[in-house]
Amino acid sequence: MKKQLLIVGVLACSFASTNLFAQKKEKQTEQVESLDEVVVTATKFNLKKENTGKVIHVISQKQLQSNAGKTVIDLINTVAGIDVKGVNTNLTEPRSINIRGGRARQVLVLIDGVPVTDQSAINQEFDMRLLAINQIEKIEILKGASSALYGSGAAAAVINVILKKASNKIISGSFETSLGTNNSAKTSNSNLSDRNQNLNLNGTLGKFNFLGSYSLTGLDGMSSAKSTTNTNYENDAYNSANGLFKLGYRVNDQLSLTAFLNYDEFQYDFDAGAFSDSDVNTGSQEQLRVGFQSNYTYKKGVFNILASKNKVQRSFNQFNSFSNTLDNYQFNGNSINLDFVHKYELSNKLQLITGVNYQEHSNSTVTPFATIDKEVANFNTVDPYASLVYVLDFGLSANIGGRYNMHNVYGNQFVYDGNLAYTIFKNKKTKLKLFTSYSTAFIAPSLYQLYDGFSGNIDLNPETNETFEFGFDINYQDWLQFDAVYFDRKETNAIIYDNASFSYANGSSDANGIELNTRVIPTSFLTINASYTYIDRDKFEDFNDYIPAHKFVTDLEITPFKNAIFNVVYRHVGERSIFDRYGSFTTAGNNVILDSFNVVDFTTNYKFLENTVNLYAAVTNLLNEDFDDILGFSTRGRNYKVGVRLNF
Repeated sequence: MKKQLLIVGVLACSFASTNLFAQKKEKQTEQVESLDEVVVTATKFNLKKENTGKVIHVISQKQLQSNAGKTVIDLINTVAGIDVKGVNTNLTEPRSINIRGGRARQVLVLIDGVPVTDQSAINQEFDMRLLAINQIEKIEILKGASSALYGSGAAAAVINVILKKASNKIISGSFETSLGTNNSAKTSNSNLSDRNQNLNLNGTLGKFNFLGSYSLTGLDGMSSAKSTTNTNYENDAYNSANGLFKLGYRVNDQLSLTAFLNYDEFQYDFDAGAFSDSDVNTGSQEQLRVGFQSNYTYKKGVFNILASKNKVQRSFNQFNSFSNTLDNYQFNGNSINLDFVHKYELSNKLQLITGVNYQEHSNSTVTPFATIDKEVANFNTVDPYASLVYVLDFGLSANIGGRYNMHNVYGNQFVYDGNLAYTIFKNKKTKLKLFTSYSTAFIAPSLYQLYDGFSGNIDLNPETNETFEFGFDINYQDWLQFDAVYFDRKETNAIIYDNASFSYANGSSDANGIELNTRVIPTSFLTINASYTYIDRDKFEDFNDYIPAHKFVTDLEITPFKNAIFNVVYRHVGERSIFDRYGSFTTAGNNVILDSFNVVDFTTNYKFLENTVNLYAAVTNLLNEDFDDILGFSTRGRNYKVGVRLNF
């Protein structure tokens, strides 16, 4: 309690500095997130944020650099409306992204606009541990149902990871290395068990451009499962490698071509379950993604082609206490994605976006309990879609679109989207935008949910979603930004695991809530960001609860002198619950309530030699709080990391 009062006191003192708001600073103008910011995820083409009625959050390159040492998932977890299940556990444990009370299967991940669903997984969700933060230029998060533009899976949000591009120099690059600890809240003996390296080379030679990046991560030092006795469990290690290569060719001022190859893999140890150790369970995962993009511009429009093939292989060896054997599990998923999209300017106020998307997926699985044959477990879709964007001079913008999904297993689905944005006034001092949207989405059952020999159900219906939201966004005198949004989502035929029948079935669930964001710049050296999320969900799923009703995040960014940044992030996550159907932790059929928790992280960056050298250091869980993120699994305690980035 004393720690919480101390945190609240520090935050109160920071907000009390509002008497310094008098002067407008050049740095303030640069830091306030402006309505003029350009995003691509809202329409697949460049569009000012003020001209869309959807909620879009951008994690910029500046934010990525100022949070050096953190992972992609760490940063996403600070965004309003998002809570990542397992983010505070050992990296060997999977992370699940819950947005607005939804589950990970309702979040579609894109890499440079290309879907990267994992067809080898139960819920098709992409494992974001495969992403190396050093390879990313920025991240755009589009909230709400977006199937009209992006198809199946875009029910709660779309996360578009935009990778770095080659510089205009003949050759440039960077090298980054860091060392850190990996302790639980109850141990402090991991030494330098967190090791990271990244090398990036890129450049432009005439009409050719290239980018190559390679990252290595090694982690050890703590057990995934939590021990309830004085017995120390064995450490569980995690090792990953991430490679990216892009080659581009500019044919002329109108046509450019890009080919890419992305290979990611990791190996890990894992324990037998909650509060249960294992010294033999191991797993691995690898992804190979290859593709091609072309961009052709002409006087009235733009035509893009995106083609990619994604292959995911997962395997693990798990001890079976009943047969006293080490069982092997193999999962293989393959996806092909083709997207032809065209933007045509009907006038200087009206744009028509049309496209056709083709996808083909298959799954091959071999386990001790069941087998999935890819000759049976496969499907394809053909989706024509269209969208109109109307931008008027007096501040009104409208966007309406639809998509006709033709699924060779389920037949046809039609989804649509409509949103309005109205900038009431916009002058040198104040900008105020009102926005609202109504959209629908669908999620096709995964191949595992359909065809698994033990829990599959071929009679599953697609899950459908309807989302309504409205809110406002205000900027005042370059030192204050505040936005608020209310959302309401209804799920029909939600795909859930039924523990009574031990198979997948359809259900229903609704969720609504509010998101509040503010950014205040009281002085030229201080920026305060804060967000609050409230979620009201009528039903939860067994083993997929863990969604807090309340979450508050704030960070203080302090620039005491040129080229130095200090950043303090505070997270409060409210109570969560898990339904204990089998009585594993309490009386069978009751909820286990997990207490709220508070985490404080600190990072600092210092650049010198004309920004060619960047030194950084970080302390996570500064107060060494011991709490349950996932019941029965260890929480990362106070840990330290130092690193250096060299630019050349």
